[in-house]
Amino acid sequence: MRFIHTADLHIDSPLRGLSRYEGAPLERLRGATRRALERLVDLALDERVDFVLIAGDLYDRDWQDFHTGLFVREQMVRLGRKGIRVFIVQGNHDARGVITRQIPWPDNVKVFSSRTAETVCLEALGVAIHGHSFPDREVPEDLVPGYPLAVPGCFNIGLLHTSLTGIGGHDTYAPTTLPDLKSRGYDYWALGHIHARQVICEQPRVVFPGNLQGRHARETGPKGCELVTVEGARMTARFMSLAVVRWHQIVIDLQPVKTLDELPLRVSHALELAASEEGDVLHAVRVVLSGETPLHALEARQPGTLAAAVQAAAQDVTGVEVWIEQVKLDLRSPLNRSSVEQGDDALGELVRWVDTLAADPTGLESFCRDALAEVLGKVPAEVLAAMAHEAADATTDIPRLDDSAALLTLLKDAEATLLARLTSQEVNS
Repeated sequence: MRFIHTADLHIDSPLRGLSRYEGAPLERLRGATRRALERLVDLALDERVDFVLIAGDLYDRDWQDFHTGLFVREQMVRLGRKGIRVFIVQGNHDARGVITRQIPWPDNVKVFSSRTAETVCLEALGVAIHGHSFPDREVPEDLVPGYPLAVPGCFNIGLLHTSLTGIGGHDTYAPTTLPDLKSRGYDYWALGHIHARQVICEQPRVVFPGNLQGRHARETGPKGCELVTVEGARMTARFMSLAVVRWHQIVIDLQPVKTLDELPLRVSHALELAASEEGDVLHAVRVVLSGETPLHALEARQPGTLAAAVQAAAQDVTGVEVWIEQVKLDLRSPLNRSSVEQGDDALGELVRWVDTLAADPTGLESFCRDALAEVLGKVPAEVLAAMAHEAADATTDIPRLDDSAALLTLLKDAEATLLARLTSQEVNS
């Protein structure tokens, strides 16, 4: 017996904010979740699996139109033509109360009830599959106590969308514990909701496969599904990478880099190393330049210089596709800040003022609001609403004015830029 366990496909996820990046391969990025599903179906057909398990969040949100549902249905039909069944539980993103449009599923698809846990027995395979869908986005209670005990003589699989108590970084939905899962007596728990692959337990096997396709720069690393083979009492599982876009975050230390001419080789080497892990995908890379370097002053004088140098280095990488999603700077000037702080000049006054503001989060927030009031007053209301929506989204880097840590980072960046520019002017004069 062979089966595939996948979760969190988030088909047609909107990937907000990409339009901000000039030259972004928008169509490829927005179509990545669909292409990953096609690759999943290809794998199921090639491996001749008996069934596919989808542990929630097949869809990202309610459909804008019927094209999303029709595309997914077409892939299920492909599986059905080869006798491959599909078992689905709905999660918080595609709960029954979230997806309002409906298209009849083909006969090979079973969506488990949102009212109570159900069991489907595949007698020819000796398998019992248990599942319970979300009725609504918010499910604060533990669903596991409602799952039946294992069916004797069968290989028992529990299909569940859950935050699993103790795993941080995700919203809490249908929380449960490993002892609760074990209490059902199942052989395999096919979980969903956590986007990073995690094998929680081997006996029984409890697995989050991670999402099928990373959707932004925080969902890095290989993405795919579990391919499971059961032969008698022996079970083996392989992770199968299926993403068509591979997201990376790489940090490049510029401490030893003194001139701009030295930067391309260092960047190219880092990009080639990252892209070598998986060749047949688009590599979307967020580059962080860090360290103490004279290039900090160059960037202060000519903002955008280092980002352009990184983009140029990416153009020289051969054999793989690389797109630089963003270049972030975490640089420090060789300037001795402590010495500057002791001075009686404008630089010393600037550093002391920054220290005072940094020590007062309320004052810092008030200062930022006052400084931005005139600018924000000229921004159309619909643009402000969109900015607020993205700022509330954990996948974006737009700072919130009530986030003291983000404001402190902006303050330090502004200070570093001013110091670099002012000291550069002093040297040039």
